[in-house]
Amino acid sequence: EVHVAESGGGLVQTGGSLRLSCIVSGFTFEDYSVGWFRQYPGKARQAISSIKRSDGTTHYADSMKGRFTISSDNARNVVYLYMNNLRPEDTALYYCAISDGRPARLGTYEYRYWGQGTQVTVTS
Repeated sequence: EVHVAESGGGLVQTGGSLRLSCIVSGFTFEDYSVGWFRQYPGKARQAISSIKRSDGTTHYADSMKGRFTISSDNARNVVYLYMNNLRPEDTALYYCAISDGRPARLGTYEYRYWGQGTQVTVTS
């Protein structure tokens, strides 16, 4: 059974940083992509970034370039999202997701397995 779990969210002041972690287990495909998304209450999920397991190819949504960095530790099956210079508008529920064994970019439809999300709250 595939299991996806996010961690690392919390409360941070404006200008601060956080590192989110996405741990994947039970996945048998050799190659897949991991994406990070966020969601505001009542809104659709918004893509942040993705990374392809086999070669580390990354994609970023235009609005996320510069302050967000994705990386992976394949030996530990963990993907990280580093978030710097956080702003109150970054307050959201952050999700990671796994594609269905094929490389994926930034479309939510490309991802099959989702975690429960981790809350990030940025105070002014």
